[in-house]
Amino acid sequence: MKPRVKICCISSLEEAQAAVQFGASALGLVGHMPSGPGVIPDDLIAQIAQQIPPGVSSFLLTSHTKVDQIIQHQQIVKTNTIQIVDTLTEGSHEAIRLALPAIKIVQVIHVINENTIDEALAAAETADALLLDSGNPNLRVKELGGTGRVHNWDISRKIVEQSNKPVFLAGGLNAENVQAAIEAAQPFGIDLCSGVRTGGKLDLRKLDGFFKAVYNL
Repeated sequence: MKPRVKICCISSLEEAQAAVQFGASALGLVGHMPSGPGVIPDDLIAQIAQQIPPGVSSFLLTSHTKVDQIIQHQQIVKTNTIQIVDTLTEGSHEAIRLALPAIKIVQVIHVINENTIDEALAAAETADALLLDSGNPNLRVKELGGTGRVHNWDISRKIVEQSNKPVFLAGGLNAENVQAAIEAAQPFGIDLCSGVRTGGKLDLRKLDGFFKAVYNL
């Protein structure tokens, strides 16, 4: 079965519509981040989320690490999914679910080494899905996504095999390497930002090439 495709760093209603037309099943809307591309204001996230058609998931990427702030952020923008890009420092996934029972929780895990496997499997116990990315939250200025770097897909494959929840694969994916990534990691879904952009803008030619590569068209 071919993986779901999530197009991230959506910056306008026009980009959202184009991504959906090409076949995206989820769109990523980036809130405030310490670094990385694609950040847009909350009012624009809310506007785009409201216009996304039924059946397509709207992901809020939030860098908040305290549950009360994450809940407040979602209530402002009204996406149907929360993508937590850092490790929670206060509260739990269960507390978010209690406050927002209809909202899906996707926990980002930054694949650094074999120790990441235990971190991912622990998060899978309480999140609705995992998203494996190539950031580094241990740096002085945290990298929480959008790096354009590929990580070790062998580690990702081990997480996919052992996780009891769906796993998205992100990090440096493009039309040239996506088939190799799918074969190596066997993810439920794939996620990308820079791989379908030119000069920061969604590139329809790259978008077309990417979906053709995913579906072997």
